[in-house]
Amino acid sequence: MDEPSDIHAACPFRGLPPVHGELPEVLILGSFPSRQSLLKKEYYGNKRNHFWQIIETLFDIDRHLPYEVRTFQLAKRGIALWDVICACERPGSADSRIRNTVPNDIAGFVREHPTIRLVALNGSTAGRLYHRFAEIPGLPSVTLPSTSPANAAVPFAEKIRAWKRIVDRDEN
Repeated sequence: MDEPSDIHAACPFRGLPPVHGELPEVLILGSFPSRQSLLKKEYYGNKRNHFWQIIETLFDIDRHLPYEVRTFQLAKRGIALWDVICACERPGSADSRIRNTVPNDIAGFVREHPTIRLVALNGSTAGRLYHRFAEIPGLPSVTLPSTSPANAAVPFAEKIRAWKRIVDRDEN
Protein backbone atom coordinates (compact mmCIF):
# COMPACT_ATOMS: atom_id res chain seq x y z
CA MET A 1 0.00 0.00 0.00
CA ASP A 2 1.14 3.53 -0.71
CA GLU A 3 1.78 6.19 1.89
CA PRO A 4 -0.96 8.84 2.28
CA SER A 5 -0.90 11.14 -0.73
CA ASP A 6 -0.13 14.86 -0.76
CA ILE A 7 -3.78 15.45 -1.62
CA HIS A 8 -4.81 14.43 1.87
CA ALA A 9 -2.04 16.47 3.51
CA ALA A 10 -3.57 19.63 1.99
CA CYS A 11 -6.71 19.20 4.08
CA PRO A 12 -6.50 21.25 7.31
CA PHE A 13 -8.64 18.86 9.38
CA ARG A 14 -8.06 15.20 8.73
CA GLY A 15 -10.53 12.37 8.60
CA LEU A 16 -8.57 9.32 7.45
CA PRO A 17 -6.08 9.14 4.59
CA PRO A 18 -6.99 7.16 1.48
CA VAL A 19 -6.13 3.47 1.43
CA HIS A 20 -5.02 2.15 -1.96
CA GLY A 21 -2.56 0.03 -3.85
CA GLU A 22 -0.65 0.72 -7.03
CA LEU A 23 -3.48 0.18 -9.54
CA PRO A 24 -6.86 0.84 -7.94
CA GLU A 25 -9.87 0.23 -10.18
CA VAL A 26 -12.69 0.93 -7.73
CA LEU A 27 -12.77 3.85 -5.31
CA ILE A 28 -15.18 3.26 -2.43
CA LEU A 29 -16.19 6.54 -0.84
CA GLY A 30 -17.97 6.88 2.47
CA SER A 31 -19.26 10.18 3.79
CA PHE A 32 -16.99 10.75 6.83
CA PRO A 33 -15.61 8.25 9.39
CA SER A 34 -17.56 7.51 12.55
CA ARG A 35 -16.08 8.47 15.92
CA GLN A 36 -15.12 4.81 16.45
CA SER A 37 -13.34 4.72 13.10
CA LEU A 38 -11.48 7.95 13.83
CA LEU A 39 -10.40 6.69 17.26
CA LYS A 40 -9.21 3.38 15.80
CA LYS A 41 -7.81 5.09 12.67
CA GLU A 42 -9.58 2.43 10.62
CA TYR A 43 -12.19 2.64 7.92
CA TYR A 44 -15.42 1.01 9.08
CA GLY A 45 -14.08 0.52 12.59
CA ASN A 46 -17.51 0.02 14.19
CA LYS A 47 -17.88 -3.74 14.66
CA ARG A 48 -21.60 -3.45 13.88
CA ASN A 49 -20.89 -1.92 10.46
CA HIS A 50 -21.42 -4.50 7.70
CA PHE A 51 -18.59 -3.27 5.46
CA TRP A 52 -15.96 -5.84 6.41
CA GLN A 53 -18.55 -8.62 6.50
CA ILE A 54 -19.57 -7.70 2.95
CA ILE A 55 -15.91 -7.58 1.87
CA GLU A 56 -15.38 -11.01 3.44
CA THR A 57 -18.31 -12.41 1.46
CA LEU A 58 -17.29 -10.82 -1.85
CA PHE A 59 -13.49 -11.16 -1.72
CA ASP A 60 -12.85 -13.89 0.86
CA ILE A 61 -10.91 -11.49 3.09
CA ASP A 62 -11.42 -12.62 6.69
CA ARG A 63 -12.98 -9.72 8.60
CA HIS A 64 -11.17 -10.82 11.77
CA LEU A 65 -7.69 -10.30 10.30
CA PRO A 66 -5.74 -7.26 11.51
CA TYR A 67 -6.84 -4.05 9.79
CA GLU A 68 -3.52 -3.63 7.97
CA VAL A 69 -3.84 -7.12 6.47
CA ARG A 70 -7.47 -6.55 5.41
CA THR A 71 -6.70 -3.24 3.73
CA PHE A 72 -3.60 -4.67 2.04
CA GLN A 73 -5.66 -7.59 0.68
CA LEU A 74 -8.37 -5.21 -0.50
CA ALA A 75 -5.82 -2.95 -2.20
CA LYS A 76 -4.31 -6.01 -3.97
CA ARG A 77 -7.78 -6.60 -5.44
CA GLY A 78 -7.89 -3.08 -6.92
CA ILE A 79 -10.10 -1.48 -4.26
CA ALA A 80 -9.32 1.93 -2.72
CA LEU A 81 -11.06 3.46 0.31
CA TRP A 82 -11.61 7.10 1.15
CA ASP A 83 -14.35 9.56 2.10
CA VAL A 84 -16.05 12.38 0.25
CA ILE A 85 -15.58 14.67 3.24
CA CYS A 86 -12.18 15.67 4.61
CA ALA A 87 -13.56 17.62 7.57
CA CYS A 88 -16.92 18.59 9.00
CA GLU A 89 -18.82 19.41 12.14
CA ARG A 90 -20.80 16.43 13.36
CA PRO A 91 -21.96 15.77 16.89
CA GLY A 92 -21.86 11.98 17.20
CA SER A 93 -21.54 9.74 14.16
CA ALA A 94 -24.86 10.16 12.32
CA ASP A 95 -24.51 11.29 8.71
CA SER A 96 -27.66 13.36 9.11
CA ARG A 97 -25.74 15.63 11.52
CA ILE A 98 -22.89 16.48 9.14
CA ARG A 99 -22.48 20.25 8.76
CA ASN A 100 -19.87 22.70 7.40
CA THR A 101 -18.22 20.21 5.10
CA VAL A 102 -14.80 20.42 3.52
CA PRO A 103 -14.57 17.91 0.66
CA ASN A 104 -11.57 15.77 -0.14
CA ASP A 105 -9.88 16.31 -3.51
CA ILE A 106 -11.43 13.28 -5.20
CA ALA A 107 -10.62 14.61 -8.68
CA GLY A 108 -6.95 14.95 -7.72
CA PHE A 109 -6.92 11.41 -6.36
CA VAL A 110 -8.42 10.08 -9.59
CA ARG A 111 -5.86 12.06 -11.65
CA GLU A 112 -3.10 10.41 -9.58
CA HIS A 113 -4.76 7.00 -10.12
CA PRO A 114 -6.07 6.93 -13.71
CA THR A 115 -6.80 3.20 -13.39
CA ILE A 116 -9.97 3.95 -11.40
CA ARG A 117 -12.98 2.87 -13.43
CA LEU A 118 -15.78 3.07 -10.87
CA VAL A 119 -16.65 5.18 -7.84
CA ALA A 120 -18.78 3.20 -5.37
CA LEU A 121 -20.59 5.38 -2.86
CA ASN A 122 -21.33 3.81 0.51
CA GLY A 123 -24.84 5.05 1.22
CA SER A 124 -27.12 7.85 0.14
CA THR A 125 -25.30 10.57 2.11
CA ALA A 126 -21.99 9.71 0.45
CA GLY A 127 -23.83 9.69 -2.88
CA ARG A 128 -25.43 13.07 -2.29
CA LEU A 129 -22.17 14.64 -1.09
CA TYR A 130 -20.18 13.18 -4.00
CA HIS A 131 -22.64 14.49 -6.59
CA ARG A 132 -22.68 17.89 -4.88
CA PHE A 133 -18.95 18.41 -4.29
CA ALA A 134 -16.82 15.93 -6.17
CA GLU A 135 -18.54 14.22 -9.10
CA ILE A 136 -16.16 13.46 -11.94
CA PRO A 137 -17.75 13.73 -15.39
CA GLY A 138 -17.30 10.58 -17.46
CA LEU A 139 -16.36 8.37 -14.50
CA PRO A 140 -19.14 5.91 -13.65
CA SER A 141 -20.44 5.96 -10.10
CA VAL A 142 -22.96 3.89 -8.20
CA THR A 143 -24.64 4.58 -4.87
CA LEU A 144 -24.82 1.38 -2.85
CA PRO A 145 -26.79 0.61 0.31
CA SER A 146 -25.04 1.97 3.36
CA THR A 147 -23.11 -0.58 5.38
CA SER A 148 -23.80 1.44 8.53
CA PRO A 149 -25.56 -0.23 11.47
CA ALA A 150 -28.10 2.60 11.15
CA ASN A 151 -29.21 1.05 7.82
CA ALA A 152 -30.89 -1.97 9.40
CA ALA A 153 -33.90 -1.74 7.06
CA VAL A 154 -31.92 -3.24 4.17
CA PRO A 155 -31.38 -6.99 4.62
CA PHE A 156 -27.79 -8.22 4.52
CA ALA A 157 -28.46 -10.43 1.46
CA GLU A 158 -29.74 -7.38 -0.44
CA LYS A 159 -26.62 -5.41 0.52
CA ILE A 160 -24.46 -8.26 -0.82
CA ARG A 161 -26.38 -8.30 -4.13
CA ALA A 162 -25.92 -4.55 -4.55
CA TRP A 163 -22.28 -4.46 -3.44
CA LYS A 164 -21.43 -7.25 -5.91
CA ARG A 165 -21.11 -4.44 -8.48
CA ILE A 166 -17.62 -3.69 -7.13
CA VAL A 167 -16.61 -7.25 -8.04
CA ASP A 168 -18.36 -7.27 -11.43
CA ARG A 169 -16.84 -3.93 -12.45
CA ASP A 170 -16.65 -4.90 -16.12
CA GLU A 171 -20.45 -4.85 -16.20
CA ASN A 172 -20.79 -1.28 -14.84
